[in-house]
Amino acid sequence: MAEMTVELVAVERRLWSGSATLVSAQTTEGEIGVMPGHEPVLGQLVEGGVVAITTADGERIVAAVHGGFLSVTAKSVTILAESAELAEDIDVEAARAVLEESGDDLEAIAVAKGRVRAVERA
Repeated sequence: MAEMTVELVAVERRLWSGSATLVSAQTTEGEIGVMPGHEPVLGQLVEGGVVAITTADGERIVAAVHGGFLSVTAKSVTILAESAELAEDIDVEAARAVLEESGDDLEAIAVAKGRVRAVERA
């Protein structure tokens, strides 16, 4: 099966890089699925979104992302997020507590919702 190079990078660190067969992400224009050979595209990631990567080995990597961009070429996908966390590193109970306590802090709500969705999709 065809593969592409994928990098998932947040401002503070690189979360994952390697070969993959599929990437899906939530953009401001809707959800996008990218396979090797996809037409070039640049998309803006939603606040509190989720990115899922199917590796060349068949493993599924899921991350909560908050803002940033997705850049696609025929052979690579680069995800540049303002902040991101792998689903396996998320404390889902803490994220749910933020949802209950955040009141009208829309940014905190978006981040917490993204964290919960990432864990649910992993």
